[in-house]
Amino acid sequence: MHRRSPTRRTTKRLSILLTTLAFPLATALAGAPAQAAETWTTVFQDNFDGAAGTGLNTQDWLYDKGTGYPGGAANWGTGEIETSTDSTDNVYHDGSGHLVIKPLRDGGGNWTSGRIETQRTDFGAPAGGQMEMSATLQQPNPASGLGYWPAFWAMGADARPVGATNWPSIGEIDIMEDVNALSKHSTTFHCGQWAGECHDPDGITSDLQDCPGCQTGYHTYSVVVDRRNAAAEELRFSLDGTQTYSVKQNQVSDATWKAAVDHGFFAIFDVAIGGSYPNKVCGCTSPSADITPGAGMSIDSFTVKTSTD
Repeated sequence: MHRRSPTRRTTKRLSILLTTLAFPLATALAGAPAQAAETWTTVFQDNFDGAAGTGLNTQDWLYDKGTGYPGGAANWGTGEIETSTDSTDNVYHDGSGHLVIKPLRDGGGNWTSGRIETQRTDFGAPAGGQMEMSATLQQPNPASGLGYWPAFWAMGADARPVGATNWPSIGEIDIMEDVNALSKHSTTFHCGQWAGECHDPDGITSDLQDCPGCQTGYHTYSVVVDRRNAAAEELRFSLDGTQTYSVKQNQVSDATWKAAVDHGFFAIFDVAIGGSYPNKVCGCTSPSADITPGAGMSIDSFTVKTSTD
């Protein structure tokens, strides 16, 4: 069984420690007043150190299967065309500390892929505190990718018991989406009612932003749900620690915001094929005839932290 080496773990931890120490030191040297460090507590983490070819730990994760939630919208409500499975052909550990979600096409032209969710639905910012949800991953890198739609996102806990038929009011936070293998990424907040304050189904969105190297290397995508000020809550999105977008509470009504944000979430990873977002961006119907199947999204780690400082 191949596991991530202690040397790799030690190097990553040392890098994080040095980065953490560097900021207050640089601030002091610059003559600026130092701020008290926030105390973050890790509430969930998975480094995907399973043996090569194995599936998920189902105590922590569940597989979505088929083409939609029972009783919910067909094709997951987006028009994507793949069937999600629990097969290790589609979702598997690679034996080197990664989980791979791989879309495949059979001889009849039918697509399968993976869509997984955390068992836990209580990942949320405490009142007066913050929650950070992040994943380090490499986007799919197909030779021809028109129709690929990898995503890392979170949905409000109340979606699960009713097949997300209460979407978008229960809130959705899209932390990383790319389409058509463009080496880009977008972040989006969904809330309220269809065609309402959040302009759904599009949502309040950054739109696609450049993401150089995101298909050829691992990068960290994060969101912080900040509830430290009950009258000015905020979502802050970042790529490799640099903020890329934010959504503030005052952009929608107070009731809409609270219904969408002030509660627990579950996380989702998937690689869809075709659907509304790839089609909107290309102005066409995807996938293209020359699309390359078998390009997986590789997830190095997933972490949820909270802070009450």
